[in-house]
Amino acid sequence: MDDFILYIKMGLNHVLDFSAYDHILFLIALAVVFSFHQLKKVLWLITLFTLGHTLTLALAAYGVLKIDVTIVEFLIPVTIFITAVVNIFNLKSNARKKDNINLIFALFFGLIHGLGFSNYFRMMIGREEDKLLPLIEFALGIEISQVIIVLGILIIGSVIQSTLRVTKRDWVLVTSSIVIGFVIPMMIERVFW
Repeated sequence: MDDFILYIKMGLNHVLDFSAYDHILFLIALAVVFSFHQLKKVLWLITLFTLGHTLTLALAAYGVLKIDVTIVEFLIPVTIFITAVVNIFNLKSNARKKDNINLIFALFFGLIHGLGFSNYFRMMIGREEDKLLPLIEFALGIEISQVIIVLGILIIGSVIQSTLRVTKRDWVLVTSSIVIGFVIPMMIERVFW
């Protein structure tokens, strides 16, 4: 039971660590286009991201996948940048297309984000025989923390749009632009070539 709690806490801390805010920025960029009436889609968004993240962690934990960390550390802010830019360019397109692209981003970019943590996770579980159970427990912690963050984003968006009379378009535009402002320096700082 202690290990169960330990790995869930590690998953929670992985996402909720404000000093490693790239995960939070990605969740903001993914979720900003949604609202509470799309809660089912938002839950899929979170789960798809966790699945992508967990798949690459599993491949790394079992020694199937080894990627140069410097490349991955650069690609993480690139995925955030792409998601936020697509949000801005899709402001005039229909809502279904816009929402679906973020579901695709959640899964595929989740793979890259999982790679960013794979070396640490591999060291964390060490030579344990059973790698699957810690991986599932860690993924559960990630899923819980992502639900917390995304619900926070939806609440903040709802409050700002209703009390300040900000349009959905402006909410997405300003929030995505702020995210871009944060990740451009991250990309420049992490250039690997």
